[in-house]
Amino acid sequence: MSYNQKHEGPFSLAELGRLLGAEVKGDPQVSISGIGPLDSASAGELSFLTDSRYTHLLSGCRASALIVSPKFREVEFNLLIVENPYLAFAKVAQLFSPASAEVAGVHPAAFIGERVFLEDGVSVGPFAYIGDDSRIGSGTTIGPSAYVGRKVQIGQGCLIHPRAVILNGCIVGNRVIIHAGAVIGADGYGYAREEGGKHIKIPQIGIVQIDDDVEIGANTTVDRATFGKTWIKRGVKIDNLVMVAHNVVVGEDTLLIAQVGISGSTQVGKNVVLAGQVGVAGHVEIGDGVKAAAKAGIHHSVKENQVVMGGYPAVSYDEWFKTYGDIRRLPRLKKALKLLDEKVSRIEEVLKKDDGRCPD
Repeated sequence: MSYNQKHEGPFSLAELGRLLGAEVKGDPQVSISGIGPLDSASAGELSFLTDSRYTHLLSGCRASALIVSPKFREVEFNLLIVENPYLAFAKVAQLFSPASAEVAGVHPAAFIGERVFLEDGVSVGPFAYIGDDSRIGSGTTIGPSAYVGRKVQIGQGCLIHPRAVILNGCIVGNRVIIHAGAVIGADGYGYAREEGGKHIKIPQIGIVQIDDDVEIGANTTVDRATFGKTWIKRGVKIDNLVMVAHNVVVGEDTLLIAQVGISGSTQVGKNVVLAGQVGVAGHVEIGDGVKAAAKAGIHHSVKENQVVMGGYPAVSYDEWFKTYGDIRRLPRLKKALKLLDEKVSRIEEVLKKDDGRCPD
């Protein structure tokens, strides 16, 4: 088994313009063979500009062309003009990214169980393990030392990185990426407590289902359901070091960012964003389009399209900033309160000396 790397292209600016639906300004035949950042791109490379704070870098920029929004159309460069330069750059980056791929086939050092079905073009790296009765879809790569348990189904065009683990019975859709160290289908955290304090394990007999076009980051865990399934729906992108508990459902195109933790049986809607270190209690519902700022603690259901932030518990955006404004005023209020206390003390001293008689 061997590895190879390849770059697509080069492309003319006109070809990239057609691929992106972009307006071309400048020389349409200029050749683009790679991408680079604004301050260090070289001739033949494409960069992008989205923020006027970085226009000062243009004077030293050697890129052959830029992707820009319409507000930068007067910049003296070869340009691809689009409404969303960041999205356009992401698409171009895919064209030029090194495609590291194994040649299809099973490495002699891999373990393949009984009744395993490998479709055309499957690659299985050295020391990978695939358990009995599993099925791997065409064009999928199982990296070195990855573990696939019994009766696992993996779809087409997936990339299972080295040391990723997919345990018994789990279902993975098409074009899924699972990074190194991720564990799919470990037992959910379920115990019943006896009167004496001993904890009795509740068997976790469900599965994890991961739908198409999901990406799961390194050292992330998605626990199997107690019953039924833990379900990661289409297009979800999960960062590194995220924990998804048993029977959680995560809706389409949701983003779970580093160190998010979601407790059991929570329902997360579609197009939700949970920023770094957000914690979610169990058995709550988070509506479609919700955005939770970093470190927010969500312990009750959140209606759709709300923005929540703060510590624990998380509150709405407006409520948090009112509270934050009050916090910022505390030093001034403390000083005013101290002065008021001193005035009250002086008045009390005067009243103690006053015998109550009117002056002559």
